[in-house]
Amino acid sequence: MSCGLAVAAVLLMSDPSVAAVQPVPPPQTLAEEPMYADIVSRSRALRDVVDSWIARGMAADAQFAQSEEFSGFQIAAAELSERDMAGHLDLRQRGTDGDLRCILRGLSEDLTVRVEALAAAETPTQRGDALSELRYLLNDNVEVVVAPPGPSTGEPPH
Repeated sequence: MSCGLAVAAVLLMSDPSVAAVQPVPPPQTLAEEPMYADIVSRSRALRDVVDSWIARGMAADAQFAQSEEFSGFQIAAAELSERDMAGHLDLRQRGTDGDLRCILRGLSEDLTVRVEALAAAETPTQRGDALSELRYLLNDNVEVVVAPPGPSTGEPPH
């Protein structure tokens, strides 16, 4: 049997529906993976809340840290911090991108510090500065995840 006849026979016996199913390409960036997309979404949402507070002049409100709105934000920020740490641990386990791995850990730790600084701020200037720093941190949390992947560091997970 010639090669052409063998190929024709295999094609005739194959299931045509298999050929119709397109393979799902792997994610091109971390931001396309569900855990990291969630980090980006939560970071953007919290950044938008902080932007709203800045625009509304909430730094002037001496009772701001006692508000229900701020209490809800603290909970959401703690959840984001946990997800950043989970991202750090995931990347460490994969042994990929040492820089992003370290950045996510730093963001996780710094987010808690920045929210606590906002809660402890006693003057409008301190609250304004804390809001500004928190806004930049949340923006960084988005940007580092959506950035194109860097070259693999080749270092083992630790």
